[in-house]
Amino acid sequence: MNMQIFDATRHTSGGYKVDVTRGERVGRVSSEWFSRPADEHYLSLDELARTVRDRTDRSRTRVVDSALIHVEASRAAAERLALMLPGSDKPVAPTHWSFGQLASQVGAPAAYLRQLPAALAGINLQYGLTANRAEQIKTLETDDDRVELRAVTSPEYGRIFDHELVAAVQRIAGNGTGDTRWKVPGVLDWSTGVYNPHVDINQDTTTLYASDRDVFLFLVDDLNPIEAGRLRDGSPDLYFRGFYCWNSEVGAKTLGMASFYLRAVCQNRNLWGVEDFEEITIRHSKYAASRFAHEAVPALTRFANSSAMPFINGIRAAREMIVARTDEDRSQFLRKRGFSKAETAKIVETVLTEEGRKPESVFDFVQGITAVARGKTHQDARLDLETRAKKLLDRVA
Repeated sequence: MNMQIFDATRHTSGGYKVDVTRGERVGRVSSEWFSRPADEHYLSLDELARTVRDRTDRSRTRVVDSALIHVEASRAAAERLALMLPGSDKPVAPTHWSFGQLASQVGAPAAYLRQLPAALAGINLQYGLTANRAEQIKTLETDDDRVELRAVTSPEYGRIFDHELVAAVQRIAGNGTGDTRWKVPGVLDWSTGVYNPHVDINQDTTTLYASDRDVFLFLVDDLNPIEAGRLRDGSPDLYFRGFYCWNSEVGAKTLGMASFYLRAVCQNRNLWGVEDFEEITIRHSKYAASRFAHEAVPALTRFANSSAMPFINGIRAAREMIVARTDEDRSQFLRKRGFSKAETAKIVETVLTEEGRKPESVFDFVQGITAVARGKTHQDARLDLETRAKKLLDRVA
């Protein structure tokens, strides 16, 4: 491994003093943490892997002629529909998700069908299947006491099973609990500004999630801080490496992963002080499995084993590149890069407030832009500013 770590001084509490006023705030992990019920929170990668692997072992996928699917409505359970698929002697029960997919395949509004009595909904769905121009669909069926139809897609859908992504992460992160450098993150103490990497993994702190529709994993290397420059008071500006990834084997979302450097994770699992954010996504198209094997997995492995020196050198170069010494220089530097007069004034004012001086280096301007972006309530405006800030750093690198 070619990872270079600097000897950062620990705070007396055992954590690391960090400055989260710099960089971006990323709320993706917090959204996952907030929206998922307790039974979707896992305390280790081993536990999560067993769940999704067992589900795959009980599943099968196949392509069937849609005209040969028979819809059944039971009088005993009028709210439920069952499907008889060709080649099967047992009915399959569509999930809420797959019912919507099936309705979409035949051009029927799922929300409307769900409001109808089962018999009437069945008639409409049966007609749609018989007249379906696509002729064939791909199913994902899982046997769990009863056979569930978990997904209905086109025959070209390139499925990547959730357990495949989890296995790829386990190859670099082990159990995700500290047996390797990659682990569930710690927590920032807002009262002291100290990030503590040593936090018990429980339902509230874990960042390993899985449902019947998807998986989402977030891990950090927060026991090995990286020093990239100094703060205003002379203390080290510390970063940690992190990544998150996601997948849905039933077609609810793409497969993707994001890698970045961050300064802290708070109790609500927001990421603070994020720099050098990179993201790739793979649609579940015909060649998705090949792209996963040849692009996504190698990218994750490269990031996990890479040196931090390019990142450190990029930050250092941005700090050293002086681009403005007067108010006129500052205005010209930002206005030439598409910032309005009001945005320019706000960026300069923000740096002056936070640093006690006006911006001079590329790094100063980037920090000012991202600080202004954090104050934006409209997501598009925030992302636009963050993108422009990243472009400034990319030009330096």
